[in-house]
Amino acid sequence: MNNASLWVLLASVGMLCLGHGLNGSLVSLSADEAAFSTSTTGVVMAGYSAGMLLSTFAAPRLVKSVGHVRTFAGLASIVSTAVLLFPLWVNPVFWFVLRIVTGLCVSGMFIVCESWLNSASNNRNRGQMLSLYMIVTYGALGLGQLLLNVADTSGFVRFIVVSVLLSMSLVPLILVPSEQPNVEGAKSVKIVDIWRASPLAVVGVIACGLGQSAFFALGVIFGLAKGLPLVWVSIMMALPPFGVILSQYPIGWVSDRIDRRTIILLLAVASSLIATIILAGGYYVTWFMLIALMTMFGIVSLPIYSLVIAHANDHLRKEQVLGASAKLVLLYGAGSIVGPILAGYLMSDIGRDGFLIYMIAVHGLLGAFAAWRYWRRPDHAKAHGRDVMSVSPVSTPANVPLLQD
Repeated sequence: MNNASLWVLLASVGMLCLGHGLNGSLVSLSADEAAFSTSTTGVVMAGYSAGMLLSTFAAPRLVKSVGHVRTFAGLASIVSTAVLLFPLWVNPVFWFVLRIVTGLCVSGMFIVCESWLNSASNNRNRGQMLSLYMIVTYGALGLGQLLLNVADTSGFVRFIVVSVLLSMSLVPLILVPSEQPNVEGAKSVKIVDIWRASPLAVVGVIACGLGQSAFFALGVIFGLAKGLPLVWVSIMMALPPFGVILSQYPIGWVSDRIDRRTIILLLAVASSLIATIILAGGYYVTWFMLIALMTMFGIVSLPIYSLVIAHANDHLRKEQVLGASAKLVLLYGAGSIVGPILAGYLMSDIGRDGFLIYMIAVHGLLGAFAAWRYWRRPDHAKAHGRDVMSVSPVSTPANVPLLQD
């Protein structure tokens, strides 16, 4: 990939993530303002993950049929329209359907971008490209949260902003000359094969789906329930993605040198511990402390997905890696459908603290399973020793695309 193509792609990714980052929190906020119950909001937000699951089947076939740019353009047009329909009819069933459409299209757009990046890079520059990609992704996702502060007395303005950003993400790809990659097929891998190679990878990716989807879907409602003004809630949701920019590389560097299971265990326990501190602190946790602790929670919890993917790759044969990535995305998608629903019901029954109890349970159980696997197989075996690849919790692994036969 030449420099021009790289920056064109990153410009599209940046605008896509700005719109996507705003949209998730905006729908959650709007559902709260419309007096949806927390459990209903959880179901509505889970629609995105259902769409993401569908995109792992639909997007690769579209790319194979019409190419990267046309697929991206079609999905961008559909999702831009869908976003504008939210304020027209405030109904949970209608919004759930729109969230499915949003998940299908946005995840498909991520698949296009990431497959393009992966296919056009090589072993000499892939690490640098992925680093740039993740900086743009996490940075734009964080900035998107701050757009919640756009003045909107009509209830339409913020949705229009999302639609504009998603539409504009198409412009660099269609107006600037860039080189499209060739589409190559890859062999499929069964989930049972991944389980045999690494049970922790299977459990870990489901746990990440359960935890990360609930965090981004219901974090806004949790912040409002804690009494934070909207501007501070937007900051609370923006800082964790910013923090991962700083934490991902050193965490990955360490995990390349010691058993990844140890790092997964420590990060899962740390995530559970931070959530426990917020819960135990109760009213003594000030706004500043809450934002700081939630930022730390994101810094230690969000990189777990990358480590789980890398751990799976350590124990798979080279020809299995791409096919396995597709199945891991399916497992993540399944977890992310259930996550907001479970957390939403807990928050409805227990109150705002249900959000924290859910996070404690998910990460605590992941840490316990990692410890059990370490006890069962104490040897520090890295079959292939591949480097950790940064992966966004709201998109798909960069080598997932076009894996369906």
